[in-house]
Amino acid sequence: MKKEEKNQLKYAQQHLANERTYLAWIRTVIAIVGIGFLNTSLHFTIGVQRNSTIDMISLSLGVFAVVLGFIIIILATVAYFKKKKQIMNDETFNPSNTSVTLVSSLMIVILIFILFYFLYLES
Repeated sequence: MKKEEKNQLKYAQQHLANERTYLAWIRTVIAIVGIGFLNTSLHFTIGVQRNSTIDMISLSLGVFAVVLGFIIIILATVAYFKKKKQIMNDETFNPSNTSVTLVSSLMIVILIFILFYFLYLES
């Protein structure tokens, strides 16, 4: 085999793992945005109780879910191309601690929105 073919086969598994990770992030975005739309649409279609605070929390949750999805898509795409470049250049693996910390923090914000929504709904 040629050297180029050996090199391509050597890194094929790493490239495929990188693509799977990227697609996992995209599935996560679909789930997050879906939760935001589901919450907002259910609140306004079958919500028996009308309260301006609860309406604002529901709208904020929906908008924040879409914004978070957009941020995650950008971070995932940047990480994908960064990892691809690292694989091609045979560099050492550098975990993306900043992206994971940022996404985790923003997910906590979504959970706080959901908590406030249910707390105001009960009162």
